[in-house]
Amino acid sequence: MNLLYVVFGGLIGLAELVPGVSGGTVALVVGIYERAIHNGNALLRTVKFALTDRSKVKKAAGHVEWLFLACVGVGMVLTVFTFSSVMHSFVENSPETARALFLGMVAISILVPLRMIDPADFQKHKVMAILLFIGFALLTFFGTGFTSAEKTDPSLVVIYFAAAIAVCALVLPGVSGSFLLLALGLYAPIMQAVSERNVPVIIVFVLGAATGIALFIKVLDHMMTKHRTLTLATMAGLMLGSLRALWPWQDGNANLLSPGDNLGWIIMIVLLGAAIVGVVMLAEALTKKRNHSEAAAPANHTLQD
Repeated sequence: MNLLYVVFGGLIGLAELVPGVSGGTVALVVGIYERAIHNGNALLRTVKFALTDRSKVKKAAGHVEWLFLACVGVGMVLTVFTFSSVMHSFVENSPETARALFLGMVAISILVPLRMIDPADFQKHKVMAILLFIGFALLTFFGTGFTSAEKTDPSLVVIYFAAAIAVCALVLPGVSGSFLLLALGLYAPIMQAVSERNVPVIIVFVLGAATGIALFIKVLDHMMTKHRTLTLATMAGLMLGSLRALWPWQDGNANLLSPGDNLGWIIMIVLLGAAIVGVVMLAEALTKKRNHSEAAAPANHTLQD
């Protein structure tokens, strides 16, 4: 079973390397999402007590499944370091094809947060939800015009804060951390740093990610609990507007260009990207349905008894 968790971690790590595929969604599909979030929260509490009240550290640490986290973490790290060179080469050498593939992936992924909205709650907050969706879509569309051009030599400060933002994708299914980096023009530089084992950049990125988890996981949990519909509508709007960064034909400054002679090929790759994520989404839906049926079965059995 421990080896299986390493494999699951590897699948999550692979998803995080691909803009448009969410590591959180993959965690849902393989059935470890809630367990991972629970252990992440328990680990944060342990670290908090280690810094503030050491008398509570032992008790808090007892709630952490250390072997489980270690296996998943090892799988993620091994996958990231193994495939980062491949992804960097793909993005650098085939930019139009890469953006087309990612465009299809992200476009279909917009359905994930929208499908998570409860219809009854949406009716209560319809106007605000629609305004947030449209507003953040427009804001992101114009914002990525300034940010999506690739940064050739980003500062460590920029990398730190980008990591803090991108790591939130591990918490929310449907949001891709790599896509956030791509929209900011930092995907290729980060992949290059990892593939070349650039230790300073990797350390700063890890520190930024740790900060992001520590600061945002509680906020995101609160927003998803208290303002779920509005939060999901905002997420969907952000994803829609950010598609601008993935328009296949761009110049070096991220200015949009008209389609080239390879239009047919690009359309095929966009459809391929959508199909890949569509399969993942279908697997997630089937997994949820199966888990729901298994959970309902004992209750039905008890009623019959």
